Amino acid sequence: MDTTQLLLTVVLTVTTILMVIIGVQLIFVLKEIRSALRRVNQVAAGFEKIGLSVEHGFSEVVGFFAGAKTLFKIFEALQHKKDGKTK
Repeated sequence: MDTTQLLLTVVLTVTTILMVIIGVQLIFVLKEIRSALRRVNQVAAGFEKIGLSVEHGFSEVVGFFAGAKTLFKIFEALQHKKDGKTK
């Protein structure tokens, strides 16, 4: 075998082995990124649930105060009727 052919065969073999190693490492990195993105997605979903809970609670508080305001208006109207005053 000629030295040029031998050198070319060795270089191609080493290059192929390095490319296979890089490909395997790339697969591991992509799997790790995928799992990290899943965790980030779970955290975002958790924040969304918390936000919806806070929004629901806030709407209930607003509803409570609106009901209390209506109740006070009814008491005021009854008080005016009791006193003989009308608006």
